[in-house]
Amino acid sequence: MTALPEPPTPDRVRIRFDPDGARPREVRVPAGATLFDAASWNGIAVDSTCGGHGTCRKCRMRVVEGDVTVSRLDPRAFGPEELRAGWRLACRARAEQDLRVEVPPLVTRPKAATVGVGRQVILRPALQKRCLTLPEPTLADQRTDLERLRDALPDLELRVDLPAIRGLARALRTTDHTADHGADHTVTAVVVDDVLVDVEPGDTTGRLFGIAFDLGTTTVVATLLDLATGTPVAVASRLNPQQSHGADVITRISATMTDPTALERLTALAHQGLDQLAGEVCADGGVERHEVYEIAVAGNATMTHLALGLDPEPLGVAPFVMASRSFDDLTAADLGVRVHARARAYVFPALGAYVGGDIVAGALASGMDRDRRIRLFIDIGTNCEILLATGDRLLATAAPAGPAFEGAAIRCGMRAAPGAVEGVKISDDDVVLQVIGDVEPVGLAGSGLVDAVAAMVAAGLVDASGRLVAPDAPGVPPGLATRLRQVGQERVFVLHFRDDDPDGDPAEALYLSQRDIRELQFAKAAISTGWQLLLEEQGLTATDVTQVLLAGSFGSYLGPSAAVRIGLVPEVALLRIVSAGNVAGEGAKMALLSVRERAAAQALLEEVHYVELSDRADFNDRFVERLAFPV
Repeated sequence: MTALPEPPTPDRVRIRFDPDGARPREVRVPAGATLFDAASWNGIAVDSTCGGHGTCRKCRMRVVEGDVTVSRLDPRAFGPEELRAGWRLACRARAEQDLRVEVPPLVTRPKAATVGVGRQVILRPALQKRCLTLPEPTLADQRTDLERLRDALPDLELRVDLPAIRGLARALRTTDHTADHGADHTVTAVVVDDVLVDVEPGDTTGRLFGIAFDLGTTTVVATLLDLATGTPVAVASRLNPQQSHGADVITRISATMTDPTALERLTALAHQGLDQLAGEVCADGGVERHEVYEIAVAGNATMTHLALGLDPEPLGVAPFVMASRSFDDLTAADLGVRVHARARAYVFPALGAYVGGDIVAGALASGMDRDRRIRLFIDIGTNCEILLATGDRLLATAAPAGPAFEGAAIRCGMRAAPGAVEGVKISDDDVVLQVIGDVEPVGLAGSGLVDAVAAMVAAGLVDASGRLVAPDAPGVPPGLATRLRQVGQERVFVLHFRDDDPDGDPAEALYLSQRDIRELQFAKAAISTGWQLLLEEQGLTATDVTQVLLAGSFGSYLGPSAAVRIGLVPEVALLRIVSAGNVAGEGAKMALLSVRERAAAQALLEEVHYVELSDRADFNDRFVERLAFPV
């Protein structure tokens, strides 16, 4: 049997979180991820004030199934009996096997939140609620409703539109009729920056919510946040409904160029996806839509343009010009999200046509501008964005990786869903597959593709040029030679025989073809050329890199050893290669939680130097040099 539910050395593990007072949630994370990161990535609130350094001792969790090694800091937080009972500091506890973990409730109202890659954010959202008791008008005091409100908020220079004035008048008259003893002019002003969004009857300061969106080309993720505490309430994701118009940004841009009605349809689909996710997280979190007063969106330039109904054609042809780097005074309605009728929207600014707001959000979440180390940030996808931080300079570029990592260009490729192979190990006579859902394998996910090729290179089944060897090639074990077959005129390597029948038609098996390997070669060569050129721009080499952050949903599940084996990332110590998680979504959360972080995102536009690869005369030659696999 080639598909085993529990490989001996898993690259990914399952964690079942049992939060106090909430339904259990099971997640999949890279082996070695901390319980704190796993919880944060999946919207599970954990107490913390130290940014994951183990000093505040608040991120307490109890491991009730499975085993987690006691860290050197755990005995400072727990007694011997507690340690034996499974209590651990979540930021120090690494998941190396499947676990079940109890999560205690929050015990304090935090003033800060830990988000991103160990980033500590002081809570100061642009959205605020002020509870006010306004003086009752009299014949001697005939100030207007708005004048009385402004006088009660002397520290704010409010911008007020007609709908807000209507809300103010309605709220004051509502309290008049509902107060137990005469008129009670207690109202709550809802303000985002300097905009009066609404005035609500009574004291509603305890209900303050925003939604952070990661608007990806393939997947859209929404996180509902309680902005009063900085804690996540609910998370939901779905495939981007625009995929019916193409799997990548170039295809969608092309659709708008050839069909005059395509832009309107793509905009409507973007709005549909965002709005459906908003409904899901509100329902899951027990929050009414009208209690969401602000949203933040991180997306690449094309996704942002399409969501705002802007023609993306200039992004697809030289000189690759955006309509605007940033967008001011947006509302949630501009993005089709039905929350509060006058909810505001913050859309992350873009560095360039192919280094968009999602990368600005990722740079913010990973603190690329706040570290003296030499770090590489790589967001792997159809278009791969790369950042290099050298301590005093930030460089960015984009590499056209193609759809191989999404499974779109792979014969047996598929999305990461039940039945998708996400991990591959090859021994002398066997192939062990790690399959999402522990079911019969039906396709190959992007992480499985990288794992498979890396394992085949290590086993001598693929040579340095990327060519599949012949079954009778020297050194090929008999158990693996039988898997080297022909499908038509093309050589393939069978990963899994249907019905465990090696004599069956190989075309019906789950296999990796020679063309699939070439697709991966082209993708990894484009990416490695990108980071290599950025390093050379600064007079650095791969040995100077102290940390590599793999970002995005794909990067979160990519095995570091496999990435190094095929030359996708620099050859550094594996512990220096970190799965950063959905940092675009984390950056969007930070923008909702702190106006200071929002300003920092805007400042990145001036701090980052963009390097255009297509403008380099040596790019093609360097690309060809990077095609070979290290052996």
